[in-house]
Amino acid sequence: MTNDATDAGDANAAPGREAVPDAASSVSTALVAGAALFNEDHPGAAREPWTVAPTPAAADGRLLSGLAAVAAATRRAADDDPTGAAEDAASAADRLADLGSTPRGVDLAPVRAWANRLAADPEAVGRAAKPRVRVDGAVPTFDSVSLPAARLAAPALAATAAPGDPETVRFAADLAREERGTGRTRFAELLFAYLRTPDARPQVSARLADRVDRERRKRRDVEELF
Repeated sequence: MTNDATDAGDANAAPGREAVPDAASSVSTALVAGAALFNEDHPGAAREPWTVAPTPAAADGRLLSGLAAVAAATRRAADDDPTGAAEDAASAADRLADLGSTPRGVDLAPVRAWANRLAADPEAVGRAAKPRVRVDGAVPTFDSVSLPAARLAAPALAATAAPGDPETVRFAADLAREERGTGRTRFAELLFAYLRTPDARPQVSARLADRVDRERRKRRDVEELF
């Protein structure tokens, strides 16, 4: 498997050194990661990248928090919590109001309609298909995300819906970033496999845990030399 996407904002960074991505790139990556999780029917997991992204701009904060509230409402409705779903959906509709039709490339019309429907009738989630979140005209899925977005999506998935320890997967995501520019893709390939092969996630999770454990032991051994 190959995917040579670099972290947004760090294309000129020297190999082995992590550049700090600009806020705009971080928001864009979080939007795609959360959209992929939502579109793959993991609304609970979608909340994490939409919640933790840096948002220095007020409009970005409203967009991300509104999407996170939509995800929470969708999850609560599916979990038979109509009161909580209606509250979250109403909050989402309020936060997403007056943001325009495509802030940051996100097509908000179907998202707003879904939020309004859930606010009025939270049991609608059982009778109608939820919308697909479109970003820049595309529908992000696990098959299409770049490595930066996969690094956000995989730990969120592990924390809410899939086998695997989220901290282990998060550490693996950091190692995948460190591989950039070294010619190695072991952790990147495993992250993509974790997202894209749901039937094999238990096995992929075990391989990730084994590789992370070995990397941690190697680093401890190096530290003990000094």
